[in-house]
Amino acid sequence: MSDEPQPQQSGRGRGPREPRRGRTGWRRAVPTWRTTLSALLLGALLLLGVFLLGYTLVQIPPANALAIKQANVYLYADGSVIARDGEVNRENVGLGRVSEEAQHAVLAAEDRDFYTESAVDPQAMIRAAWNTATGKGKQSGSTITQQYVKNYYLQQEQTVTRKVKEFFIAIKLDREQSKDKILEGYLNTSYFGRNAYGIQAAAHAYYGVDAQDLDAGRAAYLAALVNAPSQYDVVAHPENRSAAESRWNYVLDGMVEKGWLGATERAGLTFPTPKGNTNSTGMSGQRGYIVQIMKDHLTGNGIVGEEELDAGGYRITTTLQKDKQDAFVDSVNDNLMDRLDPEEREVDTYVRAGGTAVEPRTGKVRAMYNGIDYVKQYTPNATRRDYQVGSIFKPFVFASAVENDSSTQGGRPITPNTVYDGTNKRPVEGWPGGRYAPANEDDRSYGHITVREATDKSVNAVYAQMAVDVGSDKVQQTAIGLGIPSTTPELTPSPSIALGVATASTLDMAEAYATLANHGVHGDPVLIEKVTKDGKETVPLPERKTRRAVSREAADTTTAVLRGVVQNGTAAAALAAGRPAAGKTGTAEEDKAAWFAGYTPELATVVAVMGQNPDTAAQEKLYGAMGMPRVNGGGAPAEIWAQFTRDALEGEPVSDFDLDLQAGAERTAPPTADSSALPSATAPGDGTSRTPGTDGSASRSPGDGTGEDGNSTGGGTSDGTNGDTTAGGGTDGGAGQTGGTTDGPTGTTGDTDGDGPGETGGAGGTGEDTGTGDRGGLTGFIPRPRGD
Repeated sequence: MSDEPQPQQSGRGRGPREPRRGRTGWRRAVPTWRTTLSALLLGALLLLGVFLLGYTLVQIPPANALAIKQANVYLYADGSVIARDGEVNRENVGLGRVSEEAQHAVLAAEDRDFYTESAVDPQAMIRAAWNTATGKGKQSGSTITQQYVKNYYLQQEQTVTRKVKEFFIAIKLDREQSKDKILEGYLNTSYFGRNAYGIQAAAHAYYGVDAQDLDAGRAAYLAALVNAPSQYDVVAHPENRSAAESRWNYVLDGMVEKGWLGATERAGLTFPTPKGNTNSTGMSGQRGYIVQIMKDHLTGNGIVGEEELDAGGYRITTTLQKDKQDAFVDSVNDNLMDRLDPEEREVDTYVRAGGTAVEPRTGKVRAMYNGIDYVKQYTPNATRRDYQVGSIFKPFVFASAVENDSSTQGGRPITPNTVYDGTNKRPVEGWPGGRYAPANEDDRSYGHITVREATDKSVNAVYAQMAVDVGSDKVQQTAIGLGIPSTTPELTPSPSIALGVATASTLDMAEAYATLANHGVHGDPVLIEKVTKDGKETVPLPERKTRRAVSREAADTTTAVLRGVVQNGTAAAALAAGRPAAGKTGTAEEDKAAWFAGYTPELATVVAVMGQNPDTAAQEKLYGAMGMPRVNGGGAPAEIWAQFTRDALEGEPVSDFDLDLQAGAERTAPPTADSSALPSATAPGDGTSRTPGTDGSASRSPGDGTGEDGNSTGGGTSDGTNGDTTAGGGTDGGAGQTGGTTDGPTGTTGDTDGDGPGETGGAGGTGEDTGTGDRGGLTGFIPRPRGD
């Protein structure tokens, strides 16, 4: 065998050890199917891992602060809105309180397939995220679920990070909440412009209705606003009306497309121009005062905590009636504010007014006047307790006298016909606290005068003595029982209590007068009818309890006396109400406040006109206000009361008082004092002395002829048993006395105590708040500080 190498045969395949050739040319750049499949699998696994990681790491966070912030809504008794308070104008409502038209309009505008699609639209989301990241402007493309997530859980910034969080939260939320719940949340968190967050606030801001009352046309406009709230407000931007109408038509067409709106109905719709952008839900006018008073009432009575109330979401229905509230404002303007001229008279800048009207039977507060404008004068004048109430306190003294079967110093029962000495600055008797001798208004003396007359003329000397006769501590307790708070400043047991030195509010006084009107049965005033939280939970209110404060006889006899004040006394202006009325005028010391408290069987109302320096807040005298010598209770306050009462009760049946009187109170005793031996009284402005004539036919006051001592300064009646009969007179108890006087043992001017039915009345100067001046004013004299 040769050692030479053997030649290879041609045409044979590669030997077993020959290497395999690789891909050449362009084929080398194309991945094989195996590589492609592997990459796809790896990518899918990576995306799945990222998704699972994101789904695990991104949790549903708590709601952001803005999303849960709501306004509190304050309503009149009929459900109309008084005001909304809070930084965010939002009132959350359940889906059941949103009309179907409004629901469908929003779906047509924002996400027509909401109920059938998934929580996210990945394609639209990726597109929006890419455009945002590359600086192509704000992009959305989100589903309603994603928009709700952005509104409720996240912030409004347009970032990739926020979009990623939105994606994962939306998926989780869609698994945890129903579509209805998500739509409800979206409707409550969307911004509609005009500081209106949520469909309910928007419905009020643009159309003044609740969301449940939105029809298709108005609902479509609100739905259009979500896309561009500022641009599509056609009132603020009339130049954009064409664009707004185009968007409105788009929404309606979508509703027709989805079968939510009939084509025929759609064709008949016209663009519903919204109302002007007013501040009707702000704090101006009376609204701010009402909100403050209701807040104080809710928190002060433990109905809602202060922090909870600040968080918002409460719907507070008050007892106030809009027509009566408006009537109160109109009456104050007509009878007071329109008569002021601050540029000509500095004193007119001091004038303030307050008032409260209460239903006697229910205790519901139906109207309150607090000031000209909350944003200009912040103090609610209806509830402030820093002005003396003056003589409107006097009826409580008489009611206490009847309630306690009280007697004069001489032992004579106190009735409307009991005679007192009304001499100016007469020291009261029986008071152990030292000398007290109050002046009557304008230092007038009235001589001997019945309680009824003393009330008509508001005689301080009589009522200071009566407070001592009853017991000033008992007067205090009666006032508290009627409704005056026990913490009222200056409500102290002393003779001065009768003159109204206490500083109560118009609400306090209206409550007390309502008790008299309700035949002596007291109940706490009611300011709130209903409170709900988030439109669902009803907040329990305290049960109103009633109790008898004074007997019906005491209350009704007081009413009978106060009817005389309107018919014959200082409150004649109240007759303009055109209804049976009882009331009392009052003036604070130095004319710093004037009051009228009155009632019909249906409504008890108290009005106060007060003086306050606008710069220092100090109380000021009102001499010269409105160009008149003084402001008195029978003037502007009674006139305000009369117009308000007439308008507030317009259309209601006129009813009379049903009174159960103290024995003998239905009879009216004649005037009983002889003015010849007493200081003369002159009515302001006319210079004539007024002395009531005799009336021999009038019946005697109770207790005639008992022969008490002749002490006319003791506050009781006095007879002349121990005195000498003067010429022209007759012995005590004789019929037909015409002015004789008897000198009692104390040496003071006496009279025959009213036992004789024909006695001449006391000096007849006019009492508080009367006169010949224009509109109840007084003319022809220099005003002096008052003793009221």
